[in-house]
Amino acid sequence: MRKSRLTEAQIIGTIKEQEAGLPTSELCRKHGLSPATFYKLKAKYGGMDLSDAKRLKQLADENAKLKRLVADVMLDNVVLKDLRGNP
Repeated sequence: MRKSRLTEAQIIGTIKEQEAGLPTSELCRKHGLSPATFYKLKAKYGGMDLSDAKRLKQLADENAKLKRLVADVMLDNVVLKDLRGNP
């Protein structure tokens, strides 16, 4: 997945600018975003503070780590079953 050029603080600031009344087309031109990207970011980060966005990122990283751990354990389990000869 491609990393965003904008930080969470910049994304939340951009959303706040739009909520303050700046037209979306002008806002997108100013920050170099397409309207589709802006609305996608707004759907993800809308209504959040910066601390909420940082916590969301932290939880997503932790979730990814846990998924990798589960996948490793499942793979080990399959290997052990194959070594025992049980299908």
